[in-house]
Amino acid sequence: MARLPRFILPGQPQHVRGNNRTEIFCAEADYRFYLNKLRLACEKHGCDIHTYVLMTNHVHLLLTLRKSRA
Repeated sequence: MARLPRFILPGQPQHVRGNNRTEIFCAEADYRFYLNKLRLACEKHGCDIHTYVLMTNHVHLLLTLRKSRA
């Protein structure tokens, strides 16, 4: 069964975690590429990243959406 959509309240921190657990970062350049794309996505969608953890096979993000996407 698919996961239910995330309930998002603008201004409230969310913990977001990747769940596939397959290797996604093989080299230092992979981490830099991901962080650059994450920065661009946050600028585009109005998110603030408070902290992140990049593991070889998943990520953890603590982020806040600044405004409603409605």
